[in-house]
Amino acid sequence: MSTKTDFSYGKYLELDEILSAQNRLTDKHDEMLFIIQHQTSELWMKLAIHELTHARVAIKNDDLEHAMKMLARVSRIFEQLNSAWDVLRTLTPDEYTAFRDAFGAASGFQSWQYREIEFLLGNKSEKHLKTHKGHFAYDRLKKALDTPSLYDQTLALLTRRGFDISKGSLPAWKTIYQNTSDHWDLFALAEKLVDLEDYFRRWRFNHVTTVERVIGFKHGSGGTAGVGYLKSMLDVVLFPELWDVRTAL
Repeated sequence: MSTKTDFSYGKYLELDEILSAQNRLTDKHDEMLFIIQHQTSELWMKLAIHELTHARVAIKNDDLEHAMKMLARVSRIFEQLNSAWDVLRTLTPDEYTAFRDAFGAASGFQSWQYREIEFLLGNKSEKHLKTHKGHFAYDRLKKALDTPSLYDQTLALLTRRGFDISKGSLPAWKTIYQNTSDHWDLFALAEKLVDLEDYFRRWRFNHVTTVERVIGFKHGSGGTAGVGYLKSMLDVVLFPELWDVRTAL
């Protein structure tokens, strides 16, 4: 067992394990960029899941102060993820093609952490769960699919505050936005959710742009639809009433 005198920075962060996990399948220089960009993105997504899961619980428990702090952090996480695309976009089509075939059917579409983030935010689909059948994370994703999302808990909060949302939540949000001083914490929570979706949309858009820049409209890895599929995801709205209320005011 380590003591305070021999416990080091490297041991605490398990840097030996982390820094030895970049195992290239080719001798191509640019494969290292591709591996590290995706590994670091997965680490940021792990933190996003941690924050979103606890923010959902905080909203359920009417602890909006802490929920908003965690949601603000997730927005900053997606700002970091957006910056990662800037680095990956330095990869040119010929550089990517030089090592692309080495990882076969592996695809970002198989990222179970990304799928969990979508489920946590409310973009749920049974067909996407099937992608992870047989993977150790399948049960975890099934639980995320069946558990009320972050926005579900937000709508439940509106009900607890006396709003009737049986016919939709837009009238409730309109009341909140027109009377911010009377409903300040709900208004502030709504804006934190809009911030989060704003950054999430930018991340999706930058993903599309990066993929199109590197491979054009060819099929993505693992036979996925590539840019076509990614563009279709740009139309997904996570918190629709929070965007619609701007028109309704």
